[in-house]
Amino acid sequence: MADLRQILSQGRKRIGLLLGAGAPLSIRVDANSRIDPKGKPLIPGVDALTTHVINGLDGQDRIAADAIRSGLPGGGNIESILSRIRLLQEAIGGTQVNGLDGAGYKALGARVCSAIGGVVGAKLPKDRCAYNELVTWISGTQRPHPVEIFTTNYDLLLEEAFEGAKTPYFDGFTGGHAPFFDPVTVAGNDLPPRWSRLWKLHGSLGWKVDHEVVVRSGGYDCTELVYPDHLKYDLTQKQPYAALFERLKHFLLQPDTLLLTAGFSFRDAHICAVLDEALAMNANAAVFAFQFQNLEQEDAARALAFDRPNLSVYAADGAVISGVSGKWRPGDLPKNWAEIRASFWGQRWGAGEPVFLLGDFTSFCRFCSLSHSSEMVRPKETIETESALSGTTEE
Repeated sequence: MADLRQILSQGRKRIGLLLGAGAPLSIRVDANSRIDPKGKPLIPGVDALTTHVINGLDGQDRIAADAIRSGLPGGGNIESILSRIRLLQEAIGGTQVNGLDGAGYKALGARVCSAIGGVVGAKLPKDRCAYNELVTWISGTQRPHPVEIFTTNYDLLLEEAFEGAKTPYFDGFTGGHAPFFDPVTVAGNDLPPRWSRLWKLHGSLGWKVDHEVVVRSGGYDCTELVYPDHLKYDLTQKQPYAALFERLKHFLLQPDTLLLTAGFSFRDAHICAVLDEALAMNANAAVFAFQFQNLEQEDAARALAFDRPNLSVYAADGAVISGVSGKWRPGDLPKNWAEIRASFWGQRWGAGEPVFLLGDFTSFCRFCSLSHSSEMVRPKETIETESALSGTTEE
Protein backbone atom coordinates (compact mmCIF):
# COMPACT_ATOMS: atom_id res chain seq x y z
CA MET A 1 0.00 0.00 0.00
CA ALA A 2 2.94 2.35 0.66
CA ASP A 3 4.20 1.81 -2.87
CA LEU A 4 0.72 2.28 -4.32
CA ARG A 5 0.22 5.56 -2.42
CA GLN A 6 3.52 6.81 -3.78
CA ILE A 7 2.58 5.86 -7.34
CA LEU A 8 -0.81 7.53 -7.04
CA SER A 9 0.67 10.74 -5.62
CA GLN A 10 3.56 11.13 -8.06
CA GLY A 11 1.73 10.65 -11.35
CA ARG A 12 4.83 9.40 -13.19
CA LYS A 13 3.48 5.97 -14.12
CA ARG A 14 0.92 5.23 -16.81
CA ILE A 15 -2.23 4.69 -14.76
CA GLY A 16 -5.52 3.30 -16.01
CA LEU A 17 -8.76 2.58 -14.19
CA LEU A 18 -11.29 -0.10 -15.07
CA LEU A 19 -14.64 0.61 -13.41
CA GLY A 20 -17.63 -1.72 -13.36
CA ALA A 21 -21.18 -1.79 -12.08
CA GLY A 22 -20.01 -1.88 -8.45
CA ALA A 23 -18.87 1.75 -8.66
CA PRO A 24 -22.26 3.53 -8.50
CA LEU A 25 -23.60 0.66 -6.38
CA SER A 26 -21.29 1.71 -3.53
CA ILE A 27 -22.73 5.23 -3.29
CA ARG A 28 -25.80 5.39 -1.03
CA VAL A 29 -28.27 8.27 -1.22
CA ASP A 30 -31.53 9.22 0.47
CA ALA A 31 -34.78 10.32 -1.16
CA ASN A 32 -33.42 13.87 -1.53
CA SER A 33 -30.29 12.68 -3.37
CA ARG A 34 -28.10 13.37 -0.35
CA ILE A 35 -25.29 11.01 0.66
CA ASP A 36 -26.68 8.64 3.28
CA PRO A 37 -24.90 5.39 4.30
CA LYS A 38 -28.31 3.95 5.17
CA GLY A 39 -29.89 5.01 1.87
CA LYS A 40 -30.32 3.23 -1.46
CA PRO A 41 -27.55 2.60 -4.02
CA LEU A 42 -27.20 5.38 -6.57
CA ILE A 43 -27.67 2.73 -9.28
CA PRO A 44 -28.92 -0.69 -8.10
CA GLY A 45 -27.29 -4.04 -8.76
CA VAL A 46 -28.44 -6.59 -11.31
CA ASP A 47 -31.02 -8.28 -9.07
CA ALA A 48 -32.72 -5.03 -8.07
CA LEU A 49 -32.57 -3.80 -11.65
CA THR A 50 -34.25 -7.01 -12.83
CA THR A 51 -37.09 -6.59 -10.35
CA HIS A 52 -37.55 -2.94 -11.28
CA VAL A 53 -37.69 -3.61 -15.03
CA ILE A 54 -40.00 -6.64 -14.85
CA ASN A 55 -42.39 -4.97 -12.43
CA GLY A 56 -42.62 -2.01 -14.82
CA LEU A 57 -44.01 -4.14 -17.64
CA ASP A 58 -47.73 -4.71 -18.08
CA GLY A 59 -50.23 -6.53 -20.27
CA GLN A 60 -48.89 -9.10 -22.72
CA ASP A 61 -45.33 -7.85 -22.18
CA ARG A 62 -45.52 -8.86 -18.51
CA ILE A 63 -47.06 -12.24 -19.37
CA ALA A 64 -44.28 -13.01 -21.87
CA ALA A 65 -41.52 -11.78 -19.52
CA ASP A 66 -42.87 -13.85 -16.62
CA ALA A 67 -43.04 -16.92 -18.87
CA ILE A 68 -39.42 -16.44 -19.91
CA ARG A 69 -38.35 -15.89 -16.34
CA SER A 70 -40.09 -19.04 -15.11
CA GLY A 71 -38.12 -21.09 -17.64
CA LEU A 72 -34.72 -19.79 -16.58
CA PRO A 73 -32.65 -21.38 -13.79
CA GLY A 74 -33.31 -19.47 -10.58
CA GLY A 75 -35.58 -17.05 -12.40
CA GLY A 76 -32.66 -15.56 -14.34
CA ASN A 77 -31.77 -11.90 -14.32
CA ILE A 78 -32.20 -8.99 -16.70
CA GLU A 79 -29.21 -10.16 -18.77
CA SER A 80 -30.54 -13.68 -19.37
CA ILE A 81 -34.13 -12.44 -19.83
CA LEU A 82 -33.09 -9.89 -22.46
CA SER A 83 -30.97 -12.49 -24.19
CA ARG A 84 -33.96 -14.86 -24.38
CA ILE A 85 -36.21 -12.06 -25.69
CA ARG A 86 -33.81 -11.36 -28.55
CA LEU A 87 -33.46 -15.04 -29.36
CA LEU A 88 -37.25 -15.30 -29.72
CA GLN A 89 -37.31 -12.06 -31.74
CA GLU A 90 -35.02 -13.63 -34.33
CA ALA A 91 -36.31 -17.20 -34.27
CA ILE A 92 -40.13 -17.26 -34.31
CA GLY A 93 -41.07 -14.78 -37.07
CA GLY A 94 -44.87 -14.65 -37.30
CA THR A 95 -45.47 -17.53 -34.90
CA GLN A 96 -46.77 -16.52 -31.50
CA VAL A 97 -45.05 -17.66 -28.30
CA ASN A 98 -46.57 -16.59 -25.00
CA GLY A 99 -48.83 -14.20 -26.93
CA LEU A 100 -46.09 -12.34 -28.87
CA ASP A 101 -44.60 -12.88 -32.32
CA GLY A 102 -41.12 -11.82 -33.50
CA ALA A 103 -42.15 -8.19 -33.90
CA GLY A 104 -43.76 -8.25 -30.48
CA TYR A 105 -40.57 -9.50 -28.86
CA LYS A 106 -38.59 -6.82 -30.69
CA ALA A 107 -40.86 -4.17 -29.19
CA LEU A 108 -40.62 -5.86 -25.78
CA GLY A 109 -36.80 -5.79 -25.99
CA ALA A 110 -36.90 -2.06 -26.80
CA ARG A 111 -39.13 -1.38 -23.79
CA VAL A 112 -36.82 -3.39 -21.52
CA CYS A 113 -33.83 -1.40 -22.79
CA SER A 114 -35.69 1.85 -22.22
CA ALA A 115 -36.49 0.80 -18.66
CA ILE A 116 -32.82 -0.07 -18.02
CA GLY A 117 -31.81 3.33 -19.39
CA GLY A 118 -34.21 5.05 -17.03
CA VAL A 119 -32.45 3.45 -14.05
CA VAL A 120 -28.81 3.88 -15.14
CA GLY A 121 -29.50 7.51 -16.04
CA ALA A 122 -29.11 8.55 -12.39
CA LYS A 123 -27.28 11.81 -11.69
CA LEU A 124 -24.61 12.59 -9.09
CA PRO A 125 -25.80 13.20 -5.52
CA LYS A 126 -26.08 16.78 -4.29
CA ASP A 127 -23.18 16.15 -1.88
CA ARG A 128 -19.63 15.45 -2.99
CA CYS A 129 -19.15 11.75 -3.60
CA ALA A 130 -16.58 9.23 -4.79
CA TYR A 131 -16.75 10.41 -8.40
CA ASN A 132 -15.88 13.97 -7.37
CA GLU A 133 -12.95 12.75 -5.28
CA LEU A 134 -11.68 10.60 -8.14
CA VAL A 135 -11.64 13.58 -10.50
CA THR A 136 -9.97 15.71 -7.82
CA TRP A 137 -7.17 13.15 -7.57
CA ILE A 138 -6.79 12.97 -11.37
CA SER A 139 -6.58 16.73 -11.81
CA GLY A 140 -4.40 17.31 -8.76
CA THR A 141 -1.10 16.16 -10.28
CA GLN A 142 0.98 17.15 -13.30
CA ARG A 143 1.35 13.96 -15.33
CA PRO A 144 3.54 12.98 -18.29
CA HIS A 145 0.86 10.43 -19.23
CA PRO A 146 -2.91 10.95 -19.03
CA VAL A 147 -5.09 8.86 -16.75
CA GLU A 148 -7.21 6.53 -18.85
CA ILE A 149 -10.57 5.37 -17.49
CA PHE A 150 -12.21 2.30 -19.01
CA THR A 151 -15.73 1.59 -17.85
CA THR A 152 -18.51 -0.84 -18.67
CA ASN A 153 -21.12 1.49 -17.18
CA TYR A 154 -23.63 3.37 -19.34
CA ASP A 155 -24.26 6.16 -16.87
CA LEU A 156 -22.97 9.74 -17.23
CA LEU A 157 -21.65 10.09 -13.67
CA LEU A 158 -18.00 10.41 -14.67
CA GLU A 159 -18.85 12.97 -17.35
CA GLU A 160 -20.84 14.96 -14.81
CA ALA A 161 -17.95 14.88 -12.31
CA PHE A 162 -15.34 15.91 -14.89
CA GLU A 163 -17.47 18.77 -16.19
CA GLY A 164 -18.41 19.91 -12.69
CA ALA A 165 -14.71 20.25 -11.84
CA LYS A 166 -13.97 21.84 -15.25
CA THR A 167 -11.40 19.11 -15.90
CA PRO A 168 -10.86 18.30 -19.59
CA TYR A 169 -11.38 14.78 -20.89
CA PHE A 170 -11.69 13.05 -24.25
CA ASP A 171 -14.16 10.22 -24.86
CA GLY A 172 -13.54 9.47 -28.54
CA PHE A 173 -16.08 11.95 -29.92
CA THR A 174 -15.34 15.25 -31.56
CA GLY A 175 -17.49 18.02 -32.99
CA GLY A 176 -20.07 20.47 -31.74
CA HIS A 177 -23.43 20.01 -33.44
CA ALA A 178 -23.46 16.19 -33.52
CA PRO A 179 -20.12 14.94 -32.12
CA PHE A 180 -18.95 11.92 -34.11
CA PHE A 181 -16.72 9.05 -33.04
CA ASP A 182 -13.12 9.46 -34.20
CA PRO A 183 -11.22 6.13 -34.03
CA VAL A 184 -8.01 7.72 -35.32
CA THR A 185 -7.69 9.95 -32.25
CA VAL A 186 -8.65 7.07 -29.97
CA ALA A 187 -5.79 4.96 -31.36
CA GLY A 188 -3.20 7.75 -31.04
CA ASN A 189 -1.65 9.74 -28.20
CA ASP A 190 -1.80 13.19 -29.78
CA LEU A 191 -3.85 14.96 -27.11
CA PRO A 192 -2.17 16.77 -24.16
CA PRO A 193 -1.64 14.56 -21.06
CA ARG A 194 -3.77 16.93 -18.94
CA TRP A 195 -6.76 15.62 -20.91
CA SER A 196 -7.97 12.44 -19.24
CA ARG A 197 -9.32 9.67 -21.44
CA LEU A 198 -12.76 8.22 -20.77
CA TRP A 199 -13.56 5.05 -22.69
CA LYS A 200 -17.11 3.63 -22.47
CA LEU A 201 -16.53 -0.01 -23.48
CA HIS A 202 -20.22 -0.89 -23.62
CA GLY A 203 -21.54 2.41 -24.88
CA SER A 204 -23.17 5.26 -23.08
CA LEU A 205 -26.44 7.04 -22.61
CA GLY A 206 -26.85 9.54 -25.38
CA TRP A 207 -25.16 7.56 -28.14
CA LYS A 208 -27.19 7.05 -31.29
CA VAL A 209 -26.75 6.15 -34.95
CA ASP A 210 -27.26 9.07 -37.36
CA HIS A 211 -26.83 8.27 -41.06
CA GLU A 212 -24.86 5.13 -40.16
CA VAL A 213 -22.47 7.13 -37.97
CA VAL A 214 -22.41 6.82 -34.17
CA VAL A 215 -22.89 10.29 -32.69
CA ARG A 216 -23.24 11.57 -29.15
CA SER A 217 -26.32 13.59 -28.30
CA GLY A 218 -25.27 14.47 -24.74
CA GLY A 219 -28.74 13.58 -23.46
CA TYR A 220 -30.06 10.65 -21.48
CA ASP A 221 -31.65 8.68 -24.34
CA CYS A 222 -30.45 5.10 -24.45
CA THR A 223 -30.79 3.57 -27.87
CA GLU A 224 -27.28 2.46 -28.74
CA LEU A 225 -25.95 0.61 -25.70
CA VAL A 226 -24.35 -2.82 -25.77
CA TYR A 227 -26.87 -4.36 -23.44
CA PRO A 228 -25.89 -7.59 -21.73
CA ASP A 229 -27.27 -10.21 -24.06
CA HIS A 230 -26.05 -12.83 -26.48
CA LEU A 231 -25.39 -10.14 -29.12
CA LYS A 232 -22.74 -8.48 -26.96
CA TYR A 233 -19.83 -10.24 -28.65
CA ASP A 234 -21.04 -9.37 -32.16
CA LEU A 235 -21.59 -5.73 -31.23
CA THR A 236 -18.19 -5.35 -29.62
CA GLN A 237 -16.61 -6.25 -32.94
CA LYS A 238 -18.11 -3.10 -34.50
CA GLN A 239 -17.22 0.56 -34.17
CA PRO A 240 -16.92 2.32 -31.86
CA TYR A 241 -16.60 -0.66 -29.52
CA ALA A 242 -13.86 -2.35 -31.56
CA ALA A 243 -11.66 0.76 -31.30
CA LEU A 244 -12.30 1.07 -27.56
CA PHE A 245 -11.46 -2.58 -26.83
CA GLU A 246 -8.32 -2.17 -28.95
CA ARG A 247 -7.44 0.90 -26.86
CA LEU A 248 -7.61 -1.21 -23.67
CA LYS A 249 -5.22 -3.72 -25.19
CA HIS A 250 -2.94 -0.97 -26.49
CA PHE A 251 -2.82 0.64 -23.03
CA LEU A 252 -1.71 -2.61 -21.38
CA LEU A 253 0.94 -3.24 -24.02
CA GLN A 254 2.74 0.02 -23.30
CA PRO A 255 5.78 -0.11 -20.99
CA ASP A 256 5.37 0.42 -17.25
CA THR A 257 1.59 0.53 -17.05
CA LEU A 258 -0.67 -0.03 -14.06
CA LEU A 259 -4.37 -0.76 -14.39
CA LEU A 260 -6.50 -0.50 -11.22
CA THR A 261 -9.93 -2.12 -11.25
CA ALA A 262 -12.81 -1.21 -8.93
CA GLY A 263 -16.38 -2.46 -8.96
CA PHE A 264 -15.54 -4.88 -11.77
CA SER A 265 -16.57 -8.53 -11.32
CA PHE A 266 -14.30 -10.06 -14.00
CA ARG A 267 -17.33 -11.93 -15.38
CA ASP A 268 -17.25 -10.15 -18.75
CA ALA A 269 -15.57 -12.74 -20.99
CA HIS A 270 -14.65 -10.22 -23.70
CA ILE A 271 -12.82 -7.83 -21.39
CA CYS A 272 -11.13 -10.70 -19.53
CA ALA A 273 -9.88 -12.07 -22.87
CA VAL A 274 -8.27 -8.71 -23.64
CA LEU A 275 -6.66 -8.56 -20.17
CA ASP A 276 -5.43 -12.14 -20.44
CA GLU A 277 -3.85 -11.63 -23.85
CA ALA A 278 -2.26 -8.27 -23.06
CA LEU A 279 -0.83 -9.38 -19.71
CA ALA A 280 0.65 -12.46 -21.36
CA MET A 281 2.30 -10.28 -24.02
CA ASN A 282 3.62 -7.60 -21.64
CA ALA A 283 5.11 -8.83 -18.38
CA ASN A 284 5.89 -5.22 -17.38
CA ALA A 285 2.21 -4.30 -17.19
CA ALA A 286 0.39 -4.85 -13.91
CA VAL A 287 -3.26 -5.04 -12.90
CA PHE A 288 -4.40 -4.49 -9.30
CA ALA A 289 -7.96 -5.82 -8.93
CA PHE A 290 -9.71 -4.39 -5.86
CA GLN A 291 -12.64 -6.71 -5.15
CA PHE A 292 -15.49 -6.10 -2.73
CA GLN A 293 -16.26 -9.67 -1.64
CA ASN A 294 -14.15 -12.24 0.18
CA LEU A 295 -11.50 -13.96 -1.91
CA GLU A 296 -13.39 -17.24 -2.14
CA GLN A 297 -16.35 -15.46 -3.78
CA GLU A 298 -14.20 -13.71 -6.39
CA ASP A 299 -13.63 -16.85 -8.42
CA ALA A 300 -13.48 -15.14 -11.84
CA ALA A 301 -10.77 -12.70 -10.73
CA ARG A 302 -8.87 -15.44 -8.89
CA ALA A 303 -8.85 -17.69 -11.95
CA LEU A 304 -7.23 -15.01 -14.08
CA ALA A 305 -4.77 -14.10 -11.32
CA PHE A 306 -3.57 -17.70 -11.04
CA ASP A 307 -2.82 -17.72 -14.78
CA ARG A 308 -1.26 -14.23 -14.95
CA PRO A 309 1.09 -13.36 -12.06
CA ASN A 310 1.10 -9.70 -13.11
CA LEU A 311 -2.57 -9.53 -12.09
CA SER A 312 -3.04 -9.23 -8.32
CA VAL A 313 -6.41 -9.60 -6.61
CA TYR A 314 -7.04 -7.69 -3.37
CA ALA A 315 -10.25 -8.95 -1.79
CA ALA A 316 -11.85 -8.20 1.57
CA ASP A 317 -10.24 -11.07 3.50
CA GLY A 318 -7.28 -12.05 1.36
CA ALA A 319 -5.34 -11.63 -1.85
CA VAL A 320 -3.75 -13.41 -4.78
CA ILE A 321 -0.32 -11.92 -5.43
CA SER A 322 2.11 -13.37 -7.97
CA GLY A 323 -0.22 -16.35 -8.38
CA VAL A 324 -0.21 -17.23 -4.67
CA SER A 325 -3.32 -16.80 -2.53
CA GLY A 326 -3.45 -16.04 1.18
CA LYS A 327 -5.36 -14.30 3.94
CA TRP A 328 -4.61 -10.81 5.19
CA ARG A 329 -2.53 -10.63 8.40
CA PRO A 330 -1.83 -6.97 9.22
CA GLY A 331 1.53 -6.49 10.91
CA ASP A 332 2.82 -3.81 13.25
CA LEU A 333 2.05 -0.25 12.26
CA PRO A 334 4.94 1.77 10.81
CA LYS A 335 5.43 5.27 12.21
CA ASN A 336 2.53 7.68 11.53
CA TRP A 337 0.57 5.00 9.70
CA ALA A 338 -2.51 4.71 11.92
CA GLU A 339 -4.54 7.14 9.81
CA ILE A 340 -3.10 5.82 6.56
CA ARG A 341 -3.99 2.22 7.37
CA ALA A 342 -7.48 3.34 8.37
CA SER A 343 -8.01 4.42 4.75
CA PHE A 344 -7.68 0.85 3.45
CA TRP A 345 -8.16 -1.45 6.46
CA GLY A 346 -10.98 -1.37 8.99
CA GLN A 347 -14.61 -2.15 9.67
CA ARG A 348 -16.95 -1.80 6.72
CA TRP A 349 -19.79 0.62 7.49
CA GLY A 350 -18.75 0.57 11.16
CA ALA A 351 -19.61 -3.08 11.80
CA GLY A 352 -18.05 -6.52 11.63
CA GLU A 353 -14.44 -7.68 11.51
CA PRO A 354 -11.84 -5.38 9.94
CA VAL A 355 -11.39 -6.05 6.22
CA PHE A 356 -9.46 -4.66 3.29
CA LEU A 357 -11.59 -1.71 2.20
CA LEU A 358 -10.44 -0.71 -1.28
CA GLY A 359 -12.82 -3.17 -2.97
CA ASP A 360 -15.47 -0.60 -2.15
CA PHE A 361 -15.41 2.12 -4.82
CA THR A 362 -16.06 4.89 -2.31
CA SER A 363 -13.11 3.82 -0.14
CA PHE A 364 -10.95 3.40 -3.22
CA CYS A 365 -11.61 6.96 -4.40
CA ARG A 366 -11.00 8.35 -0.91
CA PHE A 367 -7.66 6.48 -0.83
CA CYS A 368 -6.71 8.03 -4.18
CA SER A 369 -7.73 11.54 -3.17
CA LEU A 370 -5.76 11.33 0.09
CA SER A 371 -2.61 9.97 -1.58
CA HIS A 372 -1.23 13.51 -1.88
CA SER A 373 -1.24 13.88 1.90
CA SER A 374 1.99 12.76 3.55
CA GLU A 375 0.51 12.60 7.04
CA MET A 376 -3.17 12.22 6.14
CA VAL A 377 -4.47 13.19 9.58
CA ARG A 378 -8.13 13.97 9.24
CA PRO A 379 -9.69 16.93 11.08
CA LYS A 380 -11.51 15.96 14.26
CA GLU A 381 -14.82 17.30 12.98
CA THR A 382 -14.53 15.11 9.87
CA ILE A 383 -13.95 12.00 11.97
CA GLU A 384 -16.92 12.84 14.17
CA THR A 385 -19.16 13.40 11.15
CA GLU A 386 -18.17 10.13 9.51
CA SER A 387 -18.59 8.25 12.78
CA ALA A 388 -22.05 9.68 13.23
CA LEU A 389 -23.05 8.66 9.71
CA SER A 390 -21.72 5.13 10.14
CA GLY A 391 -22.97 4.71 13.67
CA THR A 392 -19.49 4.26 15.18
CA THR A 393 -17.45 6.05 17.78
CA GLU A 394 -13.78 6.86 17.69
CA GLU A 395 -11.47 7.59 20.57
